[in-house]
Amino acid sequence: MQFFLGRLYLAGAFILAGSSVVAARYVSGRLGVFTISAASLFLALLALLPISGCSMPRALHNMNCRDWIAILFQAACGMFLFRIFLLNGLRYTSASEAGLLTGAAPALTALLAASFLREPLYKTRVFGIISTVAGILLIQGMLNGGSGLSQQHLMGNLLVLAAAMCESLFNVLSRFSSIRNSLSQNEELNPIVQTTLVTGVALLLCLGPALTEHPGSTLITLGSLEWLALLWYGLVVTALGYILWYAGITRCDASVAAAFSGLMPFTSLCLSVALLGEHPFGQQWSGGAMVVLGMIFSGVKPSSQSIELKRLINLRH
Repeated sequence: MQFFLGRLYLAGAFILAGSSVVAARYVSGRLGVFTISAASLFLALLALLPISGCSMPRALHNMNCRDWIAILFQAACGMFLFRIFLLNGLRYTSASEAGLLTGAAPALTALLAASFLREPLYKTRVFGIISTVAGILLIQGMLNGGSGLSQQHLMGNLLVLAAAMCESLFNVLSRFSSIRNSLSQNEELNPIVQTTLVTGVALLLCLGPALTEHPGSTLITLGSLEWLALLWYGLVVTALGYILWYAGITRCDASVAAAFSGLMPFTSLCLSVALLGEHPFGQQWSGGAMVVLGMIFSGVKPSSQSIELKRLINLRH
C-alpha cells in the first residue's frame, strides 16, 4: 500500500508543480520576481499555520541544529532559488518551452543521487541522461549548427535550467534528510509541519529583496485573473504541492521521484497550449519528446532478479 501511496503523492505533487509555470506566467511582468515569490509563500503560510498548529510545538522541540540546516537548504533550493530562476527565465522564454526544460530535473536528480546518495547509475539511467541532454540541445536549436535563439531567449532558457538544477538539489536533499532520520531512528517530520517550516524560511529569504520592489503599489494594480493565479501559486502549488511531495519522498527513493518529476514539463506544456494559446515549434516538440524519454529512462530501475544475476556474473569472473 505504501508503494502505491508514495507514487500517488509524487504524481500529484509534480502535476501541481507543472501548473506553477503557467500560474507564474500570468503575473510575470506585472510584479517583481521577489514580490511574486513572497506573496505566494505568504498565502501558503496563512493556509498552513492553522493546519500544522497542533503538531508544530512538538516538532520544534524535537528538532536539532542539523534538522534546521536541512530545512534551510531545502527552502533555499526548492522554493527560493527555484522560483527566482524560473520567474526570471519566464521573462525571456515561453511557458511551454520553460515547462519542457524543467524536464531536465530527472536526469540531474539521477546524477546527484548517484554522487551523494550512492544510488546506482544503471545503464538505463545513463541513456536517460544522454537523451535529456540531447533534447535540451534540440530545444535550444544547437543541433542545427547554431543556437537558433536570440541572446535573451537563450538566457531565459538557461535560467529555467538553473531552476531545474535547484529542483534536483531539493529532491536529493529531501531524500537525504529522510534517509538520515531513518538511520538514526529519529521521528520523521509530519509533511504538513515540514512544508510549513520550509515555506516560512523561504518567505524570510524573499522578504528583504521583495521590499525593494515596492510590492504595495504593484499588488493593488492586479486584476482578478492575476490574483487567482497568485492564490493558485500559493495555496495549491506551494501548500498542497509540497505536502504531497514530502509525503511521497519518505516512501520512495530519489530516482523514483526523478521519474515522476517528468509530469511537471508534461503538465506545463499541456496547460501552456490550452490556457495561454502557445504553439511550440516542431523542433521544440521533438526536443521535449527526448526530454520525456530521458525522464522515463532516468527513473527505470532494473528488477532485483536482474541485479542479482549481474552480481553473480561478476563474481564468476
